[in-house]
Amino acid sequence: MISETTQRQKQAKLLRLFRKIHRTTGAFLFIFFFFISISGLLLGWKKHSNGMLLAKSYEGTTTELKKWISLDSLYKNACIIVKDSIDKNGSLEVERIDVHKEKGMVKFVFAENFIGIQLDGATGKLLHIEQRRADYIEKIHDGSILDYYFKTSNGQIKLMYTTIMGLALLVFTITGFWLWYGPKRMRKSTSLE
Repeated sequence: MISETTQRQKQAKLLRLFRKIHRTTGAFLFIFFFFISISGLLLGWKKHSNGMLLAKSYEGTTTELKKWISLDSLYKNACIIVKDSIDKNGSLEVERIDVHKEKGMVKFVFAENFIGIQLDGATGKLLHIEQRRADYIEKIHDGSILDYYFKTSNGQIKLMYTTIMGLALLVFTITGFWLWYGPKRMRKSTSLE
């Protein structure tokens, strides 16, 4: 049978190990946790930022899809606006197209420069040019900003970053719990003696 002293020594040793892992991981990943926390906070508030982070969705003239012009025509209008108003030499690669039927509006989000063009679905006229700051912040948050700048083919940096940060958060949770629970357990075993 294991003596009480040996048991306490094992618990104390495990507690010291967890403290060291917790401290080392925290010191090594501090800057990443800082960026994740600030960007996560901003993303949580994006809809309540009065247009600073996420632009207002403007309304078109009708929500009836049968009165809308073709998506191809809308895309061509968006491209003309990008060339005329933003960057005549910029890429016209579209990251996504958001159709807001309830607002009568189509939004073209371009892959370059974090720009969005909101058009009236029925007339094709410009409703709003938006700077997509929330998209930029999201890329910082999930690490894909490096994939964006280095133009990686398959999001490899994001995958590696999210794996490391997810595992680090798991390690922090386990070691943090043990740093809280371990001393309580040791005190409880001492009081039983």
